[in-house]
Amino acid sequence: MNEKLRNAANPQTDAASPTARESWRMFGIMSEFVEATERLGAIRPAVSIFGSARIGPEHPYYQRAEQVARLLSDAGFCVITGGGPGVMEAASKGAYQGKSASVGLNIQLPQEQLSNAYQDISLSFRHFFARKVMFVKFAAAYVVLPGGFGTLDELMEALTLIQTGKSRRFPLILMNADYWRGLLDWFRERLVAEGMIDVEDLDLMQVIDDPEQVVDAIFKHYEGRGFEPLPHEHELLLNL
Repeated sequence: MNEKLRNAANPQTDAASPTARESWRMFGIMSEFVEATERLGAIRPAVSIFGSARIGPEHPYYQRAEQVARLLSDAGFCVITGGGPGVMEAASKGAYQGKSASVGLNIQLPQEQLSNAYQDISLSFRHFFARKVMFVKFAAAYVVLPGGFGTLDELMEALTLIQTGKSRRFPLILMNADYWRGLLDWFRERLVAEGMIDVEDLDLMQVIDDPEQVVDAIFKHYEGRGFEPLPHEHELLLNL
């Protein structure tokens, strides 16, 4: 047998080998999916809220996040955040003080993220992709406040899944219009103008600054159909 083929057919079985470690790592990933799915199964309807970890309670973004989360919680929505500081803490706090559950999907980072204290349900993830699935899987809407790369990552992930038909369509609401204006102009002037996306794709997002109007927009989207996924939407969620 060719030496390359022989080596490929007989990988190292030592538990410390890179191949074995990679194989066993799959079980850790599976356990994150299983635990999160079981613990979050009863939280619908829920809204995922995103935004910067780098602001404090005195910042207007923090105060707006807390306000919109409290309104959503009192309206019957569980609120899902990344469980950290900044906007995440503000949204967790607003939900925690409201009538519905505050859910934190915490992530283990090299520079450790401190979990905020306002979580009725707290989960810890090692893998970003497992965590991102849970944000989408259990959300009836996304509310996105100003943030950095992580916030943009979650927004773009949701846009891509909806645009490509891999997820059901749900409200994607951007708060603080001034912050998002440059990005939305670039989408229009570059992506649409150069044929990279369709102009209708811009309608996947709404810009709403008033917290009460955010709640109203989510209710309006589901008016007449309820918050539970329809049969074909359920299939999409199973195959995220």
